[in-house]
Amino acid sequence: MKLITAYDLRQLSEQAANSPRLRANHNLHPELSDPVQRLAIAMAPGTYVRPHRHPHTFELLTALSGRFLVLHFDEAGYVTRRVVLGEECKLLETDADTWHAVLSMDKDGVIFEVKHGGYQPVTEHDSAPWAPAENKPEAETLMEWYAQAQVGERFTRYRSAALVAQ
Repeated sequence: MKLITAYDLRQLSEQAANSPRLRANHNLHPELSDPVQRLAIAMAPGTYVRPHRHPHTFELLTALSGRFLVLHFDEAGYVTRRVVLGEECKLLETDADTWHAVLSMDKDGVIFEVKHGGYQPVTEHDSAPWAPAENKPEAETLMEWYAQAQVGERFTRYRSAALVAQ
């Protein structure tokens, strides 16, 4: 039997708050090669999730504690869906190959994720070219925009080198 207790959630949140990326995860799957990835991810406010996609799998999310803003985007970076997970929405599935990002809204927020494995890190090709990389100072500006973004809007205060070259 595999469990995630309230104590585990508190410990995971504490680990996230003390980690450089402000995230920590607890895997239920035994190996990264497991065909079904199942994990709790503590995400402290301020952690940056660059818009990305998973060409090979859906992504199922539910909030174990706290609230999370989930945004879906089209290819050009326009918001197509905006959902607060952990309020009225309790479970959300993002289709494969859909651009999406998550913003942690609360201290001690933990989200649970299920998707097809084995584990495949997000490549640069599957990271939105219209959004700054994780280590860029503009990422903070994008997160501020996430909080206010509405369906039909596009983030325009940052242009990647790839877009500027076009």
